[in-house]
Amino acid sequence: MNNSRIKECIIIAFALIVMGNLIGSGISDVAERNRVVDVKGLAEIEVPANKVTWPISFKETGNDLPQLYERINSTNKAIIDYLKAGGIEDAEISVNPPEVVDLKAEIYGSQNHTYRYNITSVITVTSKKIDQVRALMSQQSSLLKNGIAILKSDYQNQVLYEYTDFNDIKPKMIEEATRNARAAAEQFAKDSDSRIGKIMRANQGVFSINDRDENTPYIKRIRVVTSITYELK
Repeated sequence: MNNSRIKECIIIAFALIVMGNLIGSGISDVAERNRVVDVKGLAEIEVPANKVTWPISFKETGNDLPQLYERINSTNKAIIDYLKAGGIEDAEISVNPPEVVDLKAEIYGSQNHTYRYNITSVITVTSKKIDQVRALMSQQSSLLKNGIAILKSDYQNQVLYEYTDFNDIKPKMIEEATRNARAAAEQFAKDSDSRIGKIMRANQGVFSINDRDENTPYIKRIRVVTSITYELK
């Protein structure tokens, strides 16, 4: 083998060694970059609702429309007096325009109605006095003594409880969820003979506010789950 041929072999061998080292280093870097752990952190609290919307509805039926309006106005006044006696203020009470149905004008309805007009009136209480409103709800049967029959809540007129101070508790809940996620990551790192590094990715998650259960809609359960990816070293 001549000298030039030997030199070529040496150069090729050297190039292969260098290339092998570079590839090995690249694989190592990729492996390091892929050493991460994905964890989730939960934060959950229960809070009392601080706003209630209470629609109070009743019906009047008859044939004399002006007389029906007088009865509606009289009943509205009685209900408003009842609410004010329970501590509800004028600003918390709104009276909707009465909804009138002319039963004899209904195309698809039966024409054998005892009365021609069916009028529904709704008085809505919107208040932050949760305890006082709930007390009035439980005592509304006293209105029956005055001949006032309150209709049962339907899908259009349901009592609604809300929690409106969400922004006040949001930072603390995110902090708790993040702390719980880190604790999970540290446990994973300990079990795998590693330690956690910086945060690679983080997702705050979606907050949910729901009733605690069907029987206590005035207690709200607020929940958030954060997703965080930590580097593992």
